[in-house]
Amino acid sequence: MPAFPDHALGPLRDTIRRHGLSASKALGQNFLLDEQLLDRIAGLPGSLEDSLVYEVGPGPGGLTRALLRAGARVVAVERDTRCLAALAELKAAAPGRLRLLSGDALGVDEKSEAAGAHVVANLPYNVGTALFVRWLGGESWPPWWRSLTLMFQREVAERIVAAPNTSAYGRLSVLAQWRARPKLVMKIHRSAFVPPPKVMSAVVHLVPATQPDGVSSAQLENLTALAFGQRRKMLRRSLVAWPQAIEAMASLSVDSARRGETLSVQEFVVLAREIRARGA
Repeated sequence: MPAFPDHALGPLRDTIRRHGLSASKALGQNFLLDEQLLDRIAGLPGSLEDSLVYEVGPGPGGLTRALLRAGARVVAVERDTRCLAALAELKAAAPGRLRLLSGDALGVDEKSEAAGAHVVANLPYNVGTALFVRWLGGESWPPWWRSLTLMFQREVAERIVAAPNTSAYGRLSVLAQWRARPKLVMKIHRSAFVPPPKVMSAVVHLVPATQPDGVSSAQLENLTALAFGQRRKMLRRSLVAWPQAIEAMASLSVDSARRGETLSVQEFVVLAREIRARGA
């Protein structure tokens, strides 16, 4: 595959200035301009030569350029219409290798648009968690994606990889770890962004694992939502509205005086399986 001639486009800062772009707080945007850092992020999934990549929120196209330099074919969805002209320049510079979808990523049918893709994205802060939960959910597994390489606020990234009995451990930890293998692979200082956000960022990388048998994604999502909804409550209180969950704990000899943060991912999986077996 021929190299992507991004040098002909000029520096990303010039593109941003030429199109009058600025990061939108309402859309949770922060632009990352460091080319070396962007190339490192694009390299985290491994070789992308002639691989399909799905990107959410490319903005002016900094990470998109890095993905194209890595040899990827990119499907990018952008809600901010201000950025479409800059992205169209990238598309013209990489014939047949960049497809643009204009709209909200929450409304995209990823399975039809990007099946088999690596997902690599600097996720907009305001939709990142919702997309992440959706990509890990659903009753069909393996998923439509090959891997996820996602930038979050560092606090969110730490929750995804957290262990039980830690302050960061919660619903995202369980949902990420029950059917995938997440790793926190890079921390990024706030000063790398324009404008600098108030928080630090980090990149997590996930590959799908074998889903445990007999477990419903919807039930596990409901179980964790209740168990961590009020972290300080004992499970017998946080799950009181779900009698089958209380019965399942008794059947499995799980102490109902425990709090959700003390249960391992495997214990949540076993509990969700038992609830499903009871027809709940």
